[in-house]
Amino acid sequence: MDVIEEKAVNTIRFLSVDAIEKAGSGHPGLPMGGATLGYTLWTQFLKHCPDTPGWIDRDRFVLSAGHGSMLLYALLNLFGYDLPLEDIKNFRQWGSMSPGHPEYSHTVGVETTTGPLGQGFANAVGMAIAERRLAAEFNRGGYPLIDHYTYIYAGDGCMMEGISSEAASLAGHLKLGKLVCLYDDNKITIDGSTELTFTEDVGKRFEAYGWQVLKIKEGNHVEMIAEAIAEARQEKNRPSLIMVRTEIGYGSPGKQGTAGAHGAPLGSDEAIKTKKNLNWPLDPAFYIPKDVHEHFSGFRQTLLAKKKEWDRLFEDYCREYPDLADQLNDWFTHKIPGDLIKDQRLWNFDDKPLATREASGQVMQVLAEYLPNMIGGSADLNSSTKTALRDYGEFQADNPSGNNIHFGVREHAMAAILSGLFLHGGLRPFGSTFLVFFDYMKPSVRLAAMMELPVVYVYTHDSLAVGEDGPTHQPVEQLSNLRSIPNMHVLRPADGKETAAAWVHALQRRGGPTALVLSRQKLPQLQGTGEKALKGAYIVHQEQSENPELIMIASGSELHLALKAALELEKRGHGVRVVSMVSRELFLGQDEKYKEQVIPSGSERRLIIEAALPLGWDSLPGPKGEIIGTDSFGASAPGPVVMEKKGFSVENIIKRAEAQLK
Repeated sequence: MDVIEEKAVNTIRFLSVDAIEKAGSGHPGLPMGGATLGYTLWTQFLKHCPDTPGWIDRDRFVLSAGHGSMLLYALLNLFGYDLPLEDIKNFRQWGSMSPGHPEYSHTVGVETTTGPLGQGFANAVGMAIAERRLAAEFNRGGYPLIDHYTYIYAGDGCMMEGISSEAASLAGHLKLGKLVCLYDDNKITIDGSTELTFTEDVGKRFEAYGWQVLKIKEGNHVEMIAEAIAEARQEKNRPSLIMVRTEIGYGSPGKQGTAGAHGAPLGSDEAIKTKKNLNWPLDPAFYIPKDVHEHFSGFRQTLLAKKKEWDRLFEDYCREYPDLADQLNDWFTHKIPGDLIKDQRLWNFDDKPLATREASGQVMQVLAEYLPNMIGGSADLNSSTKTALRDYGEFQADNPSGNNIHFGVREHAMAAILSGLFLHGGLRPFGSTFLVFFDYMKPSVRLAAMMELPVVYVYTHDSLAVGEDGPTHQPVEQLSNLRSIPNMHVLRPADGKETAAAWVHALQRRGGPTALVLSRQKLPQLQGTGEKALKGAYIVHQEQSENPELIMIASGSELHLALKAALELEKRGHGVRVVSMVSRELFLGQDEKYKEQVIPSGSERRLIIEAALPLGWDSLPGPKGEIIGTDSFGASAPGPVVMEKKGFSVENIIKRAEAQLK
């Protein structure tokens, strides 16, 4: 390492130390130990453009070990991204652009929100899949328009989390050669040495996954790191794990190599000792030497030249392949053809009973014709979730043009990979599994909602009606859990037309993910359903009286039961309205006038029917209303038997309704 390189690396270290000291909280150990690693990657290999952060052919850098956020913020600042030093000085403070962990769309240059360990690793696998798929679609001879790498910075904690194992296994199977993981192997966790819990041979594990594994014994050696990254980039058929032996808290006389450097400021005395130890000025804080500024400015000019070279390539591409260029623009802007929603194939279902999972499968085939960048699959459940796109091929190492991804039994990684696919840009991801297995996906789904990613989750086998598989496979609390996630839209359609409307909403939505909750059992096709479901709730059966004596509110597979019960109650002289509540979130987001039209505040007798935990329905029954739900697990028996025993039958609905009407 020459003099200017050492000064640059120490600038990264001490911007981190000073920011964390000023904030009074943070994680100095990783940026101090990994500064050389980050510096080498960003200055010698990472293709990016501070002036155009969203350049589609940039390399992606994912700080999976998100607690080391100051490493990323220091690099972004030094390379001239719109992250001023003032924001570094306000690290972790209200309104600052440098939050405690990196946040997508909050800080320029941050590719994904990280912090929960392993999430970024799996996101990066999704990004690498996206690069491979888009390259297969758009690259032509002499025009490598999509040609970039995805780099992960991971720590010991990322390697311990199961999601990384799931994602790494799939990445090895898919031979994602442009995926490179830099493993900061400092052998320290919060509780102490990794010897306490983590004595496996990580390298052998990744070799078994099909990865190339390289090792660097000295994490402060620029040349060694550069040689390893160059070797990783030469490997075309395997992702690469570069194990870099670093020292957490490097340079700190009292805390280097200890857990004390991990998650708390060094302390003013130790910070002074560290600066003295590395020959760094004690004052001022946040010091950036002039020659270091100039050093990074030179890199910025080189990067800008590379971006301009790509711009010229794209201009030539547009002239030679104008149709492909237009398609590329459509894919990256997520344009939806205006005539999609008018296609009657979306809305036409015969009168035969049909499971909404099957209706969804039919709808998806039509949608794929309009949106050829729909990509996704299931956690080894395509035959059950009906999410395979016919005639669109399977995405495999030898067929990168396929749109159907086989995720295997890896629900957690699947959800994070879906986020990575969208974060990369150019693709419309979806993934599916049984609703009960949403629990395996929750952390990734939560982050997708936090990042406002329009990912589509298809959850089938949505109730106790799953039947013989028993309570392990019968979801009870999952619906309320999904609905509890801020910014999540949950739609539970009752028939084919409502399912089509649910899909239309999911694809039109821009500000967050959508969960489609679908039945395994066949359901009747109902009268009066359709596009009205886009408002979340609507009247599907109007009372035969001036005002409703009772309003029944049902979702999904219970709607047809409510309709049958309403007809019988009308024969008995009662005026009953039935409301299909496809999505609480959508309905509650409508204006007050519409909500009042559907559920008048003066109609206090209400009966809510949903085969799930009632949690979250509290505001809709009203003071005199009731809920038919379940607060216990199911049982192994034929689905209709389980539903009846649990009270989800026309007879029980009538009984409960008449009790209110007395």
